[in-house]
Parts: sequence; structure tokens; C-alpha cells
Amino acid sequence: MNVCGIGFLGKAGLAAAILASGLLSASADEWRTSDSLTGESKYGQDFKRYDHVNPDAPKGGTLNSTVVGTFDSFNPYIVQGSPAAGLAAFGGGLLYDTLMEQSVDEPSVSHALVAEAFKFPDDFSSATYRLNPKAKWHDGKPITVEDVIWSFNVLKEHSPQYSHYYANVTEAVAISDREVEFRFDQKGNRELPHIMGDLVVLPKHWWEGTDASGKKRDITRPTLEAPLGSAAYRIESFKPGSQIVWTRVPDYWAADLPVKVGRENFDRRTYLYFQDDNAAWQAFTKGGFEDFHLENRSQRWATGYNFPAVQAGDVIKKEFPTTSGEPMQGFVLNLRKPQFQDRRVRQALTYAFDFESMNRTLFYNSYTRTDSYFEGGELASSGLPQGKELEILEEYRDQLPPELFTEEFKLPVYDSPQATRDNLRRAFQLLKEAGWNNRDGKLVNDKGEQFKIEFLGDDPTDDRVTGPFMENLRRLGIDATLRIVDASQYVNRYRSFEFDALTAVLMQSQSPGNEQRDFWSSKAADSPGSRNIMGIKNPVVDALVDRVIFATDRDDLLAATHALDRVLLWNYYVVPQWHLPEVWTAYWNKFGFPEKQPSYAGVDIESWWVDPEKEAALAAKYESIN
Repeated sequence: MNVCGIGFLGKAGLAAAILASGLLSASADEWRTSDSLTGESKYGQDFKRYDHVNPDAPKGGTLNSTVVGTFDSFNPYIVQGSPAAGLAAFGGGLLYDTLMEQSVDEPSVSHALVAEAFKFPDDFSSATYRLNPKAKWHDGKPITVEDVIWSFNVLKEHSPQYSHYYANVTEAVAISDREVEFRFDQKGNRELPHIMGDLVVLPKHWWEGTDASGKKRDITRPTLEAPLGSAAYRIESFKPGSQIVWTRVPDYWAADLPVKVGRENFDRRTYLYFQDDNAAWQAFTKGGFEDFHLENRSQRWATGYNFPAVQAGDVIKKEFPTTSGEPMQGFVLNLRKPQFQDRRVRQALTYAFDFESMNRTLFYNSYTRTDSYFEGGELASSGLPQGKELEILEEYRDQLPPELFTEEFKLPVYDSPQATRDNLRRAFQLLKEAGWNNRDGKLVNDKGEQFKIEFLGDDPTDDRVTGPFMENLRRLGIDATLRIVDASQYVNRYRSFEFDALTAVLMQSQSPGNEQRDFWSSKAADSPGSRNIMGIKNPVVDALVDRVIFATDRDDLLAATHALDRVLLWNYYVVPQWHLPEVWTAYWNKFGFPEKQPSYAGVDIESWWVDPEKEAALAAKYESIN
């Protein structure tokens, strides 16, 4: 099942929102080499290296990975095309460096990279970044202020995510040959100075140049010409749609910076593409195609690791706990479709979802139900609104469901046959109130049109999760079907919002802020490639997003986020599924790695390295590894 949440950042976290008032040791307008949105980084301004890495980790070897789907572009910053593995729609991936790099062991913390330091004034009306004089492209040319300004302008214009993220950044201006100032159209947005560090820097001279045939390059179009980069890896070779190989840059300019010490140790990174997850899984079991596997299927975790390499101790299962909070994974309902525009309909569909039976019969009771868009920490709403949160919500009382103020938000529980009957009866009643009636076993409107839902998937095994839900929907008279399409078509339909419902993951930060516009705002609902795949257009949600962005301190941020979470939940935009508060991994025993892994990310594969003796032993034993 495709639950990647396209263009979403991994569990190590999004850069997000609010500078906690009074918690930073440096005062405004002083140069910072590290920055935090929730208080001073544990490393302070004297960051040397992450405390979980081995600074003497050896370099060498290959990390083999598999990917389900295909690719046809090396330009991830536009809606068109399917980017190759190793590239990122937000951030630099393996190819490009960003001004600052997000921490893997602390939430909402960034450390110096292309920019060696940054500063901002007391009113947060701008931010100035000073470039590291050592920063250079793979062709040896320096990374310049001109590159930064060009990147900002291009990404804001053509990248859906950057355009929302930096909506309040009006311009980037050269202050000197090493300093660039970003100017904002507002004051008091405490997040903006920090998140400018997430800007990926692209090589202006390369993108404005010509290719080998003399044709001018175009940043607004897909390309299969390997771009010039600045980060630790470059593209070595590729076969369109089937394989891409990355090689480590031996003279990488940032190799000795604190964020890189003891990390990015593999000489080569290979990605082999498969058409479906089962084929990729079979490749992993044979060895040589995938060395490190992130498991997301409870059945396989419980019963699938019984192949010979596991029994021989050559493949190792390991769970890594994580403290990063959990994403909202669920069935997204596309509000652009008329059958989902009534809140009562969306609530009815939520009542028809039987999580408990699925968890018991399909998932070995491995999962916990998700009941917040900010699951797993202090950002999640709970109980009844009170205090500052209630004050915020009172302003919009006449635009909100009245039960939001009087009832705790609770998802239906299927723990008995009677509960099943009660939940389906409640679902049917809500549908009837919304104008849908059962006629000869079909749920129809006053025009006699049957209620239809087509779930979109990209893997035949999607039926395992969607099937039980569709059975309950059919009991209500809904014509529920599942359409499986190839990965490329899935991505295109996902980005262009051409679906009724699908499963997606909405990953959040511990410090939500500007990126919330891309998730929930009315403007993002009409922007292909945005993360508002639900199509939410709600003026209260728009207002609460601004309350989050302009929170004055951490307490104010918590209250605003609780209010936003509560309004999203009570509008039933997503049928919530489940989460797992740890990372399931399996790997071929060819690695060395620090036993202590960062608790926030769970696991930092960049801190691992290949052990030549272990790799040789595996190669001698398994023919497919040779």
C-alpha cells in the first residue's frame, strides 16, 4: 500500500514553527550556527558532532535498496514526472545541500551547512544567512549568494511545497558576496527566520546552461540528465525507470562539518525498482538487492521472517523506539467530490470503519488507533477544550459543530457484535440525515443515484486493508470499489487530486507552523501537488492555521494547535487508521553501527557503515549477493 504521503518528510521530522519565547540563549540579531524552535539545542552553539555517531566510522561499501514503482525525472521540484530515488521534493536529498540541516536527534533543530550562520532582528521581519566560504558544487565552483537567490525565486514559483512554506517571504537580497537577506511581508512570525534554513540551494549556472546536445536546460520541466549537485553523493549511472546508482563524492566539501562527521559512510547507494511490494520483498529475502528493510506490514513482521537467512542469523530483525510523534495515517476523503461535502457523510464513513476487528484478525494486535493529527505528544488535543484553547475556539463557535464544545472526540469502537450493530446503525442514520436513503439495498439520493466510492491503490495487497472497510460500506448500500493502478499513474492521480479516497500519511512536526498552510489551507486545496489532498476549504481552519503560525510562545502554540487538531477531527476529513510507536527494521548482517541510535528519528542509517569481513562472509554464502 502506498502510504508514503508523497513529498512528505520522514519521521526525523519537518522543520516547522514557533521559536519558544525566552528559551534561546542567543539574543536576536546575533549570529547562530545552530537553532531550535522549542528551546536551545542540547549541543548549544558549540556543536561538534552528533553524540550517537562513530566519528571514526570507515567509509566504503554499498548500500543496496529497492523501490516500488518507476521514475522518469531528476527534477523533484515540479509537479510533472516521477523523481528518482535519492531525490527529494522538499530538501536536498542525496544531491543538494540546504542552507541548514535538520537535526536527526532533536525536534525542530537545525545546524549549519551551506550557511555557516544566520541572524534575524527582534521583530522577525527578515533573516540573514552567511554562506560558508568552503561550500562548492561538484564541478568545483563555489556556492554563491546568487545561487541562493535564484533557488529561492525558482522554488517559490514552481514548487507547490516551497510556495506555501515561504508564502510570506517577499524577496531574497544580496547583502554582500557571502550574505543573503530574506525579507518578510509580516512581523512577529517567529518561525520564518528559522525555516529559511530549509531552502535547498540549486546551481544557477548549471540549470541556466546547455546540455551535451546544446539544448538549454529548463528547471520547469522533467529531465533525465544527471544534474550538478553539492551534497555527499552524485549520480553515477541509471537505467530509466529501473535502476539508479549514486556514488559518494570523495572531496565532498562538507564532510568535516558537525552534521556530517561519522555519517554518509557508504561509497555507493543503489536503488533497484520493482513493480510491486511483493517482488521487492522477495528480492530482499534473497540478498544483494536490498540490505536494509523498513517493515510496515504487521503480518509480515509477525510471520514472514522465517526464511533461511533469518534462521541462520544472516538477516536480523530489530525494533528501534522513537519519540518523534506519529503521523495521521488514514483514508483521505476527497472533498472536491460532491458525495463527501456533507460532514455527516464523512462522519458516517468513520463510523463504518472497524479498526478493532482488523487489528485482531489481520494485524496481530500490533497497532494503536490514531485519534489526532498530532499524535503522540503534547500537541494532540484531548478531553474538552478549556483555557486558552477554549478562548480561541469561542471566537468561531457559530461556525463549528456544537458537540465540539460539549463532547470529547471519540472514534467508534468495534469490541462486540452489539457495538458493530450500533456503529453501523449510527452510520446509516447520519447518511439518512444527509439525504441518502436505502432503496432495494442501494444507498441513493433524491435523484436515485447510488452513493459510490472508488478507493485508489497501487498494490494488489491494498485489498487486505481496504477490503474489510468496503464490506461494511456495502452493508450500508454504498457501491464501494478498489482500483489498482501502476505507480506512475498513482502518483499523477494523487498529485492532481483525481480520486475519491485513498490511504495517505500526514506527517507532522513537533513545532507546527508555516507548513500547515500546505496541509489545510483553502489556497492549497487548489494547488496540485500540495499536501491538502483532502481539499479542505474552511475559513475557520484557515484562521487557526494563522493562529499556529503567529503563536507568541510555546503555550500559545500548544493552544492553537489543539484547537486546529480538534476542528480537523470534528470535521471528519480523514477516516483515521493506526500507528506504531517504534520503527521495525530488518537488515543483512553486513553492517557496523553505533548501538545508540537517535531516539527522535529511531534509526539513523547514515551513521551505519559496511563491515568488509561481514560482507565477504555473506557473499561467500549467498550466490545472489555476489
